[in-house]
Amino acid sequence: MKKVVEWSPEDVFEWLSKEGMPEYADALKQTDGPALLRLTDTDFQDPPLSRVSSDGGLQLLERLETLRIENHIEAHKNGHANGHAGGLPKGISKPQRNGTVGKKEMILIPLPLLEPTHPSFPTEWGKTGIAFVYAVICFVTTSVVISVVHERVPPKEHTPPLPDKFFDLFNRVEWAFSICEINGMLLVGLWLVQWILLKHRSIIGRRFFFIVGTLYLYRCITMYITTLPVPGMHFKCSPKLLGNWEAQMRRIMKMIAGGGLSITGSHNMCGDYLYSGHTVMLTLAYLFIKEYSPKRFWWYHWICWTLSAVGIFCILLAHDHYTVDVVVAYFITTRLFWWYHTMANQQPLKETTQSNLFTRVWWYRLFLYFEENVNGTVPRSYQVPFSLRLLPWSRKVKYSRLNIQ
Repeated sequence: MKKVVEWSPEDVFEWLSKEGMPEYADALKQTDGPALLRLTDTDFQDPPLSRVSSDGGLQLLERLETLRIENHIEAHKNGHANGHAGGLPKGISKPQRNGTVGKKEMILIPLPLLEPTHPSFPTEWGKTGIAFVYAVICFVTTSVVISVVHERVPPKEHTPPLPDKFFDLFNRVEWAFSICEINGMLLVGLWLVQWILLKHRSIIGRRFFFIVGTLYLYRCITMYITTLPVPGMHFKCSPKLLGNWEAQMRRIMKMIAGGGLSITGSHNMCGDYLYSGHTVMLTLAYLFIKEYSPKRFWWYHWICWTLSAVGIFCILLAHDHYTVDVVVAYFITTRLFWWYHTMANQQPLKETTQSNLFTRVWWYRLFLYFEENVNGTVPRSYQVPFSLRLLPWSRKVKYSRLNIQ
């Protein structure tokens, strides 16, 4: 390959594609080799480079540093040190066999050592697997607690529903809860497709699994310590099993198999009100979709926000949850999402210091385990999945440029 100082804009594009960063192609389409070597972190603070990646060009700057070192070594190897076209500077005679220049010693030019660079966003699928197991355990525990709480729900004839202001303003719509669950399945499906296409899916996946698992763990606690009466007289709760653990296990397995959805006929138990699990999934799916998709996809964000908002409204319209259930679920979900990502994106918050009060959160050590090797904000980069890249028509596909805001 030609020397870097002789690269044309086409050579720069070829190098970016080879390094797996073609998202910079448009922003650097007029950049030749010398201009590429002159790039600094200041250039990534202004458009158009500031809009390409959310990591401030960290990965590209690391590649450029390696390229500068290689160019420096190549220049000295060919006798072009310090920008001179060849030979020795004027006034210096040819070197003798003993390595001296006349009566003077040859100039020793120290070359920078090429230090091994560590990836800023390592995959670490093992940690993602642990986060997935954690989420599954929390979901199964939630199903068990729902079955336990169901046995404690007071009969609606003896304990009528609690007063609720939303129920006073809106009459119940029977089919509304089905709309809620359909919207939830659509959002989760969209997020699953989006997650598969993400370049750093392992990091983002374990964030999702940890947050959703923790939210369901909190839900186990709230609905166990306080059992609310049914929100409406329309509820038809399944019979209580009164200590028949074998029948309870069958009921729990049926609920897990059906995803805990009423639309699948797997959820006919009562008592899991405070707080709403449907609100958790509707809110969390939208938050992840918006956080890890390009900002220029505003129409996609609005569609997902509408699906989430309509789904939450339909929960209340169906009178299947008290308003306080939905409010608490929204509050806890959004705060946990924002806290976790703030801690993950700020390197000082990963250090155990006296001024970092986040270290007092019970899940802080688990957070450090998942995020200790993630340096900086995870970019919204996408790529074709490995299994699809093996197909003949996609072997030449590189990372797609979807990260411009």
